[in-house]
Amino acid sequence: MSNLRNRPKDNYIHEADWKSLYVLTEHWKSDMAFYNEDLKFLHHLIDKYFMWISKKDNIDMVREIEVSLIDTDKKCDTLVKRIDTHLHHLAELIDNPFAYDSHTFRTEHEQLEDDLALFVKQFRANRKEVFAITEHVIDGEEMVKRLGITRA
Repeated sequence: MSNLRNRPKDNYIHEADWKSLYVLTEHWKSDMAFYNEDLKFLHHLIDKYFMWISKKDNIDMVREIEVSLIDTDKKCDTLVKRIDTHLHHLAELIDNPFAYDSHTFRTEHEQLEDDLALFVKQFRANRKEVFAITEHVIDGEEMVKRLGITRA
């Protein structure tokens, strides 16, 4: 699970035709749109439960994950821009093989794929943490309400 690459092993990036790389890159763009929407949902989930929190420890935990999600948002936006630039370079190569250095393009493609795999790992960890914290907060706050404990 440590290697989340979409490409086959060996020398795929350096041997794949432009159309195959274009399809793969469009797939990345679609994936990033999904992650962007999922990030919005995670922010909404945190916002929804944040206003009901009364315990300081829970507030601190939620703040930490919110900061982490903001960082993930920035990484998502950066990757989307890099994918768009990458698609532009690929379109140039398809139209004119001499418009952009194909070796440089393939190296960029490989690096972008590695960065996407790292983003997905971080995103999944964040998502798991949001759900764990949300569950912890809901359970903890429910206990506070049942016991009639007031905010200190």
